[in-house]
Amino acid sequence: MRLDFYISHVTELARKAAKIAASKGRVTVNGEVVKKANFTVQEGDKVCLDDTLLAWPSEGYYLLNKPAGYVCATQDPDHPTVLDLLPSHLGQELKIVGRLDKDTTGLLLLTTDGQWLHRITSPRNACNKRYRMMLADPISDDALAQLEEGVMLHGESQPTLPAIAERISDCDIFLTIQEGKYHQVKRMLAAVGNKVEELHRDQIGPLSLDADLDAGEFRALTEEEVAYF
Repeated sequence: MRLDFYISHVTELARKAAKIAASKGRVTVNGEVVKKANFTVQEGDKVCLDDTLLAWPSEGYYLLNKPAGYVCATQDPDHPTVLDLLPSHLGQELKIVGRLDKDTTGLLLLTTDGQWLHRITSPRNACNKRYRMMLADPISDDALAQLEEGVMLHGESQPTLPAIAERISDCDIFLTIQEGKYHQVKRMLAAVGNKVEELHRDQIGPLSLDADLDAGEFRALTEEEVAYF
């Protein structure tokens, strides 16, 4: 496994920060300073950051900035999956917390902890999720009010729960929802006569996507972030 991958898995550092730490001589492997981020770490190696020995956690909790074109599945015959963005030994153990459509980008959580996953995804816990979207047409104040009050989706018997809709510009809004119905955000905008052209999730509960985490990159959650849920 690459050294920068290893460090980003077991610390709070993103891969960019892990590369910088290595380049500055802050990382040793088996007592030797290693400055190359692509150095291969073998099982059993003793890796230290600032003289602190690093070790894999008993449970894994990760945040991924999902790029477009990847599906949220363990396997898919036609498309790459989000697990393909992680080292193979991690992907074999991780479960995806909720789903994002193939063309939707942004914050995605992955974990080995089934109970933690359930606390986030269970409807009883009402975990807010915020999405930013670009729309095909300008959205009216009346349509925003409808989204906030709840709209009836095609094929459903009950309207959506109250949401928070915030205008950024005529065709650019934030929408915060608690539910996770199939294609819910896109269906909600269709219900008020509009269409989602681009969709990006930037928050789950109190957890926000890092501004400096590029699409396709991921990092381990901190203990404080894990305790949010």
